[in-house]
Amino acid sequence: MDLGSADAFDRMGTLGVEEEFYIVDERGRPTSGISDLVYEHPPTGILEDRIDHELFQFTIETQTPLIEDRSTVESTVRTVREALVEHAAEYGYRIAAAGLHPTAKWRELDHATKPRYQSQLDRIQYPQHRNTTSGLHVHVGVDDADKATWIANELRWYLPPVLALSANSPYWYDFDTGLASARAKIFEALPNTGMPTHFADFESYRRFERRMVELGSIEDRGELWYDVRPHTGHGTVEVRTPDAQTDPEATVAFVEYIHALVNDLAARYADGESGTDVRREILDANKWHAMRYGRDADFITRDAEDTVSLGEFVDAEADRLGTNALRRLLDAESGSARQRRIRRDSGIDTLCETLCLD
Repeated sequence: MDLGSADAFDRMGTLGVEEEFYIVDERGRPTSGISDLVYEHPPTGILEDRIDHELFQFTIETQTPLIEDRSTVESTVRTVREALVEHAAEYGYRIAAAGLHPTAKWRELDHATKPRYQSQLDRIQYPQHRNTTSGLHVHVGVDDADKATWIANELRWYLPPVLALSANSPYWYDFDTGLASARAKIFEALPNTGMPTHFADFESYRRFERRMVELGSIEDRGELWYDVRPHTGHGTVEVRTPDAQTDPEATVAFVEYIHALVNDLAARYADGESGTDVRREILDANKWHAMRYGRDADFITRDAEDTVSLGEFVDAEADRLGTNALRRLLDAESGSARQRRIRRDSGIDTLCETLCLD
C-alpha cells in the first residue's frame, strides 16, 4: 500500500504542471483516442512516461518534467503542449482545452477500461459516469511536511479567486449553465472533493489519508480530490482548483502566481505565523461565488466582516507578492466570456474550433 511519507518533502520551490486536455476529431468534437495516443503508440521525447489519460477515452493528461527554475515554466509548458499536438496529429487527432468540452455528452462517450477507473465507476456511479471535466494542477515542492500542511491550510482562502480567474466552462451538453465554471460544480459531485478541512499538522493529514484507505473509503490516496492537498508521494503542495486553460499564457500565469504564493507562505511559516482557520462554510461560499459569477464575484474576507472584489484581490496580491501574473489574467478576456461570445456570434462549430490547440 503506497501512502507516501514525510520524507518526500525535501525540496523547496520546484514545480510540476499537469494539464488535462480533450482528444477531438478534425471538427473539434470529442472522440476516443487514448488507445492510439497512450497505449499503442506511447510518445517519446519530453512526453515519454509523462502522458496518461483520465476517466474517458477522449481525455488525456500531460505532466511536465520537474521544473527547477521558474523562468523556464513558459517554455516547458509550450513544449509539452506542442509535443502533444504533434503526437495527436500523427494519428489523425486534434487536442482541445477547456474546463468542459461544450459538446461532450457523457452517455455517448466511451469510458477508459483501466481497472482503477472501472472500480471508480462501479463504486461512485452517476457522478463519476458523467465526469467529463478537465483541470489544471500545479505542484510546488516544499521542504518540510508540517510546512506543506500549513501552507495547504492557508492556501484555501486564496483558491476561490483563482477559480474565478480560471473559469473556462460555461457549457454542459451545449447548454449554457449560467455558471462561469460548471466544471467545478460537476466535479464537486464526486466524494472527497471541494474545500478540505483544516489539518493541525502533517501527522493529522497523514493519519486521515491512511485511514481513508485502510477503512475502504478510497482505494488509493489519489482519490482524495480536494482543491489543495499535501502530496505525500511527490513532496509538494498540489493546487487542483483551476479549470483547464485554452491559452498557454494563462496556464503560465497561474503557475507563476501559485509558485509566488507558496514561497510567500513558506516564509511566513518560517517567521512563526500562527495561521488562520477560516470556517469551511465561508470557503465554500466563496467558491460558489467564483463558480457562478467568475470575474464578477465578490469574496468574503477571512474575518467574515466584509467582502473583496476580484479586482481588489488581484491588486492586493500583485502589490504584496511583486508579480503581475494575476493582473495579466484579469486584463485578458475570461475563458467563459470568450466561449459565450464565440458561441453567440459564430455558433458551436466555431467554438469547438477555437478550443483546439494550434
